[in-house]
Amino acid sequence: MSRALQVNDREKTAARLLNSSARNSYDPEVDVDWDAPLAEGKPYIPFKRSSLYGTHLWDRLSEEQRIELTKHEFASIASNGLWFEVLLMQMLLKEFYNSDPRTNHAQYALTEVADECRHSTMFAKAVDRIGAPAYGPLPLLHRGGRILPAVLRGPSAYASILVAEEILDRFQRDQMYDEDVQPLVRMVNRIHVLEEARHVTFAREEVVRRMAECNAAERAYHQYWTALVSYCVCLSLINPHVYKAVGIRPRDGYQAAWANSNFLDTLHWGGEKIMAFLDEAGLVGKPGMRWWKKAQLIR
Repeated sequence: MSRALQVNDREKTAARLLNSSARNSYDPEVDVDWDAPLAEGKPYIPFKRSSLYGTHLWDRLSEEQRIELTKHEFASIASNGLWFEVLLMQMLLKEFYNSDPRTNHAQYALTEVADECRHSTMFAKAVDRIGAPAYGPLPLLHRGGRILPAVLRGPSAYASILVAEEILDRFQRDQMYDEDVQPLVRMVNRIHVLEEARHVTFAREEVVRRMAECNAAERAYHQYWTALVSYCVCLSLINPHVYKAVGIRPRDGYQAAWANSNFLDTLHWGGEKIMAFLDEAGLVGKPGMRWWKKAQLIR
């Protein structure tokens, strides 16, 4: 496809997404009832998605402790989602910095940043509302995150965004209609899923266009960094300190979770859709295979 046709397709997609954003955007300050009481006896994520479900540690927990654990796991996932969003915004702003601001493509990048600002606020408010810590990633991953906007560019930047967004999206789609889950969590998930659909379309098209322009060395670079960041995404979802909330040593909980076939299956399930796309786009290759397997996204 010629460069002119690529630019035209990119502009058409961005125009459509701008129109969709204008028609279908949410304001969490207005659209979430933050004052509504939390539901008694309802988990914050489905029990089957808990990192300890099916382990000996899970069997020792009371029903109340299991609900408490899911509260803290939700807080970990939400606060790490916020961390992903902040890194995403940095990469989008770097992209905008080098773009013609008159284009639909550049303007949609700014629109997505605005969406992510609201999502980050929503995640922060949700964690505060349920009374849990904002766990975020472990310090090593937090420090490592500072370099990502510098080393990720082009296809690997957009692909890394996709992995974080689409794994989280699959978890949230699983929960947003589950009436056994806390109503507040379901509403937060619903808003995020509906708005992230636009972001996924934007990023997927950018990955395909930019991978088509890569030579062999560039493809290897993007394969490696996409896989490494994807491993960090999976590793960070459940901060080990969540286990303290139910009297389990973080090290014991972490070891049990990463030896738990149910949790590993959940990670693999979460990445199924995005891994099929990345493979087709040429981003799954030998340079990153070690990290894909450690993340449980490839077996």
